[in-house]
Amino acid sequence: MPFGFDRAEDSPGFLLWQTTMIWQRQIKKALESYGISHAQFVILATLMWFESHRYDTNQVSIVNWTKLDKMTVSKSLKKLVALKLVHRIEHETDTRAKSVTLTVKGKVMTEKLVPLVEGIDSSFFGKTSAANQKALIKILRILTKENDNA
Repeated sequence: MPFGFDRAEDSPGFLLWQTTMIWQRQIKKALESYGISHAQFVILATLMWFESHRYDTNQVSIVNWTKLDKMTVSKSLKKLVALKLVHRIEHETDTRAKSVTLTVKGKVMTEKLVPLVEGIDSSFFGKTSAANQKALIKILRILTKENDNA
């Protein structure tokens, strides 16, 4: 057999896949009643984070920060604009870039959704110890940084 593992549950890739699917399913279910996808939520939360830290809120920054692909960000932003949750305008200094900001409605929505999603995270990851959570975060940071340009 071509597999490098005797048991599927010994494969870190397969376990990460399963874990991600379960976690995403929970978040998707919570966001459905708001008409927001997980990617759209991540963009809204990112914009709130950027604005609160005075980061440049352009489309390229969203792609780089979230690791979402350009097409997903573009389509998600179009939907968020249509829902009147974000404004998308020409960047002040770079005419090729688009500045993206939350509308008042978008801020209200995001302020409601962030605690909802963080509650899911707390429940999901709370099934393991605080020490294991810190170790997981450390591992994920390493993997994210090492594979950033992959």
